[in-house]
Amino acid sequence: MNYNTNQSIFMQIADQICDRVLSGEYQSDNRIPSVRELAVEMEVNPNTVMRSFEKLQDKEIIYNKRGIGYFISPAAKDKIREMRHNHFIDEVLPSVFKEMILLDVSMQELTNAYNNYLSTSNQLKS
Repeated sequence: MNYNTNQSIFMQIADQICDRVLSGEYQSDNRIPSVRELAVEMEVNPNTVMRSFEKLQDKEIIYNKRGIGYFISPAAKDKIREMRHNHFIDEVLPSVFKEMILLDVSMQELTNAYNNYLSTSNQLKS
């Protein structure tokens, strides 16, 4: 796996697990790979994966059944969507708006680009 240098590896692994939940690869109440299995897959130290699991457990995305493994929480999808939505609104959009102001990009241009993206992505799904 290629890691981004702007974010800690354990956070990127946690994001990857969240992506798998949102995509349906990891289902609610199903077991996920063990710390060791994921460490081999991601080519990282098991302690790094363990930090990811601890973060996800703190956010109630996964839970541990002692002696059995880690499982996806029933409300994981909703929690992930809410967290990412809030991050987008609170952190990503202000940067986009700042860049729009600096580059004199109008809301109409943004709307057109968004609509163009939607029509292109819909064509890809067909």
